[in-house]
Amino acid sequence: MTAEHQKISASTIAAIATGLTPSGVGMIRISGPEAVQISDKVFQPINGVPLLKRRGYTSAYGYICSNGEKIDEGIAAVYRAPFSYTGEDIVEISCHGGVYLMQKTLQAVLNHGAKPAGAGEFTKRAFLNGKISLDQAESVMDLIQANSASAARAALAGKDGALQKEIASIQRELVGIASHLAAWIDFPEEDVEELASSSLEQQLENSIIRLKNLNQGYDTGRLIREGIPTAIVGKPNVGKSTLMNLLSRYERSIVTDVPGTTRDIIEESVQVGGYVLRLADTAGLRETTDQVESIGIAWSRKKMDSSELVLAVFDMSQPLGEEDIELLNNLKGRTAIAILNKNDVASIQNISDYEKRISDKIPFVVAMSAQNGDGLEKLEQMIPNVLGLGRIDPSAAMLANERQRDCVNRSLRPLQDGLDAVQAGITLDAVSVCLEDAISPLMELTGERTSDVVIEQVFERFCVGK
Repeated sequence: MTAEHQKISASTIAAIATGLTPSGVGMIRISGPEAVQISDKVFQPINGVPLLKRRGYTSAYGYICSNGEKIDEGIAAVYRAPFSYTGEDIVEISCHGGVYLMQKTLQAVLNHGAKPAGAGEFTKRAFLNGKISLDQAESVMDLIQANSASAARAALAGKDGALQKEIASIQRELVGIASHLAAWIDFPEEDVEELASSSLEQQLENSIIRLKNLNQGYDTGRLIREGIPTAIVGKPNVGKSTLMNLLSRYERSIVTDVPGTTRDIIEESVQVGGYVLRLADTAGLRETTDQVESIGIAWSRKKMDSSELVLAVFDMSQPLGEEDIELLNNLKGRTAIAILNKNDVASIQNISDYEKRISDKIPFVVAMSAQNGDGLEKLEQMIPNVLGLGRIDPSAAMLANERQRDCVNRSLRPLQDGLDAVQAGITLDAVSVCLEDAISPLMELTGERTSDVVIEQVFERFCVGK
């Protein structure tokens, strides 16, 4: 443990752990060697039994005091080291959720010797005290920031150790190989059995495949966590803004019968089928001499090209036009869904014609009415399948950020070098060095071996109180 970490473990910290806005209940968290002693000076249990005499995982009802004056009534929950979130003594004082009362309670705790907690300091202490790994700590913030059911499941899986267990399993396999090779190289007189090239090759290939699988799932995991960039495109007056409003559940975009009403890109994050779509309602695609509308159309094309998903809207009450055909040609081979809108007013002949001509370019087609919501459920079911998200298990091991992916990539390179060396018949000394270089980044990923700088970077994005 570094001097900085020893300093942290010797101090007692406190912070408001709930949002600093009026609410039903507010909570002040205190953690450290003097957490219970300090809390006893602030909290008076109504039954007269001080917190110092209480076992862990017990609570008391009483009064919160400042300078001998009662300021609120509340509940104090005591957690004893090492069986707490941080691994230290913790007291959580719950009071009424007024901003003044929370600040007054925190100030009373600070006046008796606690120090203000920094961003993520409670979770940092949990990591430094061995309660969680570094990747699990990162999942705590992902869980707080989750904005959809799938993102929450992925973050909870990370918090429960899904990635840590997979990395630890790969690491154990590599350490086992490295240990065998080291014994064979360094102690030839002990008659250590030499690893057969075929067995060594198979074990290295297995580890490479597992790390590559994690890498390949990163982009999909990012879409689950951050949302799917989605562009709503089509010619003017096909119902793009109406669809935007339907998915947003409120009047987000202006809807009129005048072509070219939407000139700027209107963006909104919405939940559809358990996933977040970062929607962009774009200007209608058409030829125009209007300078302002032309700029909006150019932006629309850029947004379409940069999106992970395109919702291409067509008006089935009208025949396919030149703009429709051009859009279809531009979307061939892209991840897109054709929205055949206005099925409530379209003729049977138009519907049939649209489906035949569009399905050749875009295989995923939904006939719907953005005006009354008919067909929305089918669209919601189709979106994860089009993106391949339907095959992803959010509870499986998944890389959560660029730091973790970098660690995997830095492990993969020497592993591949080691495999190449085995296949080329190069001396096993070189393979042993490659294994050492591959194991180190995996230890960085979980925090078994990492620098103070990396630790600070991980926790600086946390909120105070967590």
